[in-house]
Amino acid sequence: MKTMTSAFARCAAFGALAVLSVSVASVSVASAADISGAGATFPYPIYAKWADAYKKETGIGLNYQSIGSGGGIKQIKAKTVTFGASDMPLKPEELEQAGLIQFPMIMGGVVPVVNLKGIKPGEVKLSGTVLANIYMGEVTKWNDPQIKALNQNVNLPNTAIAPVYRSDGSGTNFLFTDYLSKTSPKFKTQIGANTSVQWPAGIGAKGNEGVANMVKQTDGSIGYVEYAYAKQNNITYLDLQNKDGKTVSPKIEAFQAAAANADWANSQGYYVILTDEPGAESWPITGASFILMYKNPQDTAASAEALKFFSWAYKNGGKMASELDYVPMPEKVVEMVQKTWSQQIQADGKPVWTASAK
Repeated sequence: MKTMTSAFARCAAFGALAVLSVSVASVSVASAADISGAGATFPYPIYAKWADAYKKETGIGLNYQSIGSGGGIKQIKAKTVTFGASDMPLKPEELEQAGLIQFPMIMGGVVPVVNLKGIKPGEVKLSGTVLANIYMGEVTKWNDPQIKALNQNVNLPNTAIAPVYRSDGSGTNFLFTDYLSKTSPKFKTQIGANTSVQWPAGIGAKGNEGVANMVKQTDGSIGYVEYAYAKQNNITYLDLQNKDGKTVSPKIEAFQAAAANADWANSQGYYVILTDEPGAESWPITGASFILMYKNPQDTAASAEALKFFSWAYKNGGKMASELDYVPMPEKVVEMVQKTWSQQIQADGKPVWTASAK
């Protein structure tokens, strides 16, 4: 298998779910020293970039299966990987029951993307209510009066809307449906917020990669992906009306504005959801991506290696994250997270990670 960065480009282009391994012929023969993880596709582009740089610096690779948050939660609970990754944070009681801790690794934005001939990125805007109506199958044409009312100066085509949704268990799906549930009581009642929901209409696709690819090949389609996938695939994104009634475009400053509302210090288990946050500049579908690990890991050495990688990424990966329009975790949050590692991830009563391990 090629490097993770080239692997990402290939997966984004063809919509395949990614199994990442740096400089390894196949997953089955990955080096015993490689760090194993599985889960969210939302952070895959930055994990790929970090892993490539970390491999060159340390010789340690990352074998990460980008299979969706639902799959990541299942795999960490089955103890088949050293860490799981999810964009839907687990509630404190679920963490406690499973013997897990979670911590935020990166933040970013989920954006609606479309395939509409003649429409430029950001030229069309939607509200949460109208977006919910599209995914409930109630708004079926691009020149529907509900869309036209928000885009009076745009020549909208009389094209059928083809909603594309995540068919796998997905944290991106959770963030998207959580936002729609907050902006549309009807959506909350009929569909609700979860990693996997029953969509009444549309086309299913696996992973952010699959949704991006399906939108690219389907005329009149609309989907939702993490912003890096929209950029990598040059897909037209839509602007959104936020909680303050302001029209905002997806960009790092808008994700940062929403992320500024996070109260990590007072959130048990770092349980923070950043959708539909107030603020004139806030992007309404912002979220963090979380890492899940065992408090008392079976393989202490593997967990220590994983924590060294995450520590390195916090310290050295901010610029790489910003280049992909992710929001790095603030330094004070990193300090809190690393204190959590020292206090809660232990073997024989001793911390698996210490500050000297950076």
